[in-house]
Amino acid sequence: MEVLWENRGDILAGFLMTLQLLLFGGLGAMAIGVIVATMRISPISSFRGFATIYTEVIRNIPLVLQLTFMIFVLPLIVPNRPPYEILAMIALAVYTSPFVAEALRSGINGIPVGQAEAARSIGLNFGQTLTLIVLPQAMRMVVPPLINVFIALTKNTSVAGGFFIVELFATARQLTNQNGQAVIPILVGVAAFYLAITVPLGLIAGRIEKKVRVLR
Repeated sequence: MEVLWENRGDILAGFLMTLQLLLFGGLGAMAIGVIVATMRISPISSFRGFATIYTEVIRNIPLVLQLTFMIFVLPLIVPNRPPYEILAMIALAVYTSPFVAEALRSGINGIPVGQAEAARSIGLNFGQTLTLIVLPQAMRMVVPPLINVFIALTKNTSVAGGFFIVELFATARQLTNQNGQAVIPILVGVAAFYLAITVPLGLIAGRIEKKVRVLR
């Protein structure tokens, strides 16, 4: 474990970059996912069609291809290339957004139709019904699946390590190349950092799921 202590600065920097990818990628995925989920249940057929196509196309394109497009192709189209970290966050957000949208849609569909009908009967429009009546009830049901989506996003951040992003996985690769005699301690140590993110998220999802089950 000596090699981990000697390179603690690099490992910590990689861990912080992983947290940044998770945070901003997750926020972007939530923003896009809410919009797509809203369009999926919209009374306007063209919105529903676009959201359906977006969901099916984006979630079936591998993350590696989306990162390749963002890192290598987009800078050829758009002048003044943003930092690689920003491009990676956008790719992660786009890739994750259909999964967020589907989790939200499943929660919305779990709300009895009578709730929306009652809201419309008192004069609320679609937007008001969604934001004031449906979403507040749906959110308690979608939090556990959303947390599972973010756990998957945490692990997906490691893919960015192959695209000039020095996050936790890229740091581990560099250290193993420089310290071939300590591969196992390095991998175990880096895995512990990933677990420091995913295990608490899993525990939170489990507790919320139990509370929701009681409320039902």
